[in-house]
Amino acid sequence: MLCSHADVAISHWNHRAQVESKPLVMRNWQSLLACLVVGIACAGVPSARAAAGDPRPYGLPERVAPQPYLKMPHRADGKMPLLLSQTGAFSDTRNLIPGRGLIPYDLVVAFWSDGASKLRWAAVPDEKIKYSATGEWIFPKGTVFVKTFELPTDAAIPGIKRRLETRLLVCDDAGGVYGAVYRWRADHSDADLLTASRTEEIPIKTATGETRSQTWYYPSRADCLACHNSKTSGVLGPKARQMNRMFTYPSGVTDNQLRAWNHVGLFAPAVTEPELASLPTLAAAADASRTLQDRARSYLDANCAQCHRPGGTVAYFDARYDTPLEKQELIDGPILIDQGIDRPRVISPHDIWRSIVFMRVNSVDDIKMPPIARETVDQKGVQLLHDWINSLPGRAVLDPPTMSPGGGSFAGPVDITLSATEPGADIRFTLDGSTPGPSDTRYEIPIKLTNPSVLRARAYKDGFTRSITVQEVFIVGK
Repeated sequence: MLCSHADVAISHWNHRAQVESKPLVMRNWQSLLACLVVGIACAGVPSARAAAGDPRPYGLPERVAPQPYLKMPHRADGKMPLLLSQTGAFSDTRNLIPGRGLIPYDLVVAFWSDGASKLRWAAVPDEKIKYSATGEWIFPKGTVFVKTFELPTDAAIPGIKRRLETRLLVCDDAGGVYGAVYRWRADHSDADLLTASRTEEIPIKTATGETRSQTWYYPSRADCLACHNSKTSGVLGPKARQMNRMFTYPSGVTDNQLRAWNHVGLFAPAVTEPELASLPTLAAAADASRTLQDRARSYLDANCAQCHRPGGTVAYFDARYDTPLEKQELIDGPILIDQGIDRPRVISPHDIWRSIVFMRVNSVDDIKMPPIARETVDQKGVQLLHDWINSLPGRAVLDPPTMSPGGGSFAGPVDITLSATEPGADIRFTLDGSTPGPSDTRYEIPIKLTNPSVLRARAYKDGFTRSITVQEVFIVGK
């Protein structure tokens, strides 16, 4: 373990060199001296890994157990630290240097958080995690998860980010969890505890140099419990299928996270190397080595499974990746709320228009899913679901007609143009709010509206599944 201790000492010294204003020459001289000392020590004492015949280093050479709960109360009704610097999460809050014993980690597929990147740490006290190859892990009381959100604010320079908030999730002494949200100050000196939810408009520079505004939602402590509750065992991200990935640790060692955590004795039962090799893992959206179906199901697992599971929200389908596809009730699965769509399904094969999951992920209105902590559409996630749904076997489906202008209030008569994307499609419409059928009025010329009307339209063509019905309301004055 001498080499590992020396690595820790160098890492600590390098951090000190960054935050203290030492002359460059002095820093380089001291760093060289430290490296020479480490080299001599490692040459003279073989590591335990080398003696065991395993040449691969571990990402975590040894376990350093943090204080249970850090400096957070044991329950949600306790006195909360008003500042992030008072929670014990960081030894250097401004520079996000984690406190003693906090383990950095990452997930295969992250929950969509309006484009923000996340830095994660886990503070697991000197007890073991109840490990499972599938399903949820049970973390010991006093475990604290720390997650910091940073939002890119310049499309031309992705490295420029605004630090927004740090959330703490605490496994309390009653067997549940509670959350606390700290909003960062503009100068990054500290972050302040929020007692309620709030929104903030964040200026974002576009690739063309213009500035747009993005709404950021800071959740309340009650919001945290909407997903982090007894139905999900409280903790959402860290589980085998999410943690089964490579991660580069502060020491510079890259290791599988499950292997590293297992090595320092975090799991009960422990995991063998052969078991690690056979464990399932989610598929990242950009992982071309995995099937489109695997990637889409992984996306739904990360973004929907916290609610859509047995005993969760009122719905039929199970979004968990661990559940076999044929038992998920995803493809052609029945739905409870049809959103006014004919023949809707959870996922309608080769038909994005009748796939209610796709509709809700592709929305920021009241029907959006997930319903909280999301103000924007995940365009890459939507494209992934779009491609998967269209790859499923089925007849070609007509896109719904478009109306121009759209519905609204007009001072006088207005001409409405209908158009279809498929050449030769037949558009049928009604003006009384009824569903247009193949025998209703065929659209041929712009429709002149002189009175308030509910215009509904649908496209038809032989060899295609008819389009869904589109509707606009026109309030026309005289």
